[in-house]
Amino acid sequence: MYITFKAFLRYEPLLHLRNAAIALFLVAAPVSAAPVTLLALGDSLTEGYGLPPEDGLVPQLQAWLAAQGTPAVVLNAGVSGDTTAGGLSRLDWSLTPDVQAVMVNLGGNDMLRGLDPGLARANLDAILAGISARNLPVLLVALRAPPNYGAAYQASFDAMFAELAQAHGALLASPYFDPLMTPQGQLDPQFMQADGIHPNAKGVVTLLETLGPQVQALLAQIKTP
Repeated sequence: MYITFKAFLRYEPLLHLRNAAIALFLVAAPVSAAPVTLLALGDSLTEGYGLPPEDGLVPQLQAWLAAQGTPAVVLNAGVSGDTTAGGLSRLDWSLTPDVQAVMVNLGGNDMLRGLDPGLARANLDAILAGISARNLPVLLVALRAPPNYGAAYQASFDAMFAELAQAHGALLASPYFDPLMTPQGQLDPQFMQADGIHPNAKGVVTLLETLGPQVQALLAQIKTP
């Protein structure tokens, strides 16, 4: 197919309009961001204990981020039963070259075993220092100790998260279980597994209403080339 020069003169304005429309589309079209890589360092609360793989915190967080337009690959570095000491012992090999940000969710097993909060503080301090040494943004997830451990234990345990986050310039997530509490301050059974310690699938979804935006704020700190 061809057109004469006279015909081209008639069509030329239309070609200009077409080219302008294409250029406008290319400028306005959204650019799909490459997924970032987030390391989720934690214990059974991170690993997804007692849940089908797809219902655990890590896959649900990854899906939540994707739905919010923040594509990410979330690496599950949760180990059931791990204390802060365990998390520290495997930090170096968990921080693979592809990791761009870290969420730390540890301390629950220290508390359940009644371990000295000073030891947990020292381990978390070392974990945050190790992450900072690699210039990676980090989100520290807080926890609360129940009152049955005594006022002194509770005060020391609860305070360390905010204090350590401030000391290391880390973001601080609100206490992990807060979204699952009843107005009376008890864990709501509808969100918990039968053991009363780990959230069920509905609980994880509820947690992400609070934790998800905090993870988004963490990922916004990633410096891309």
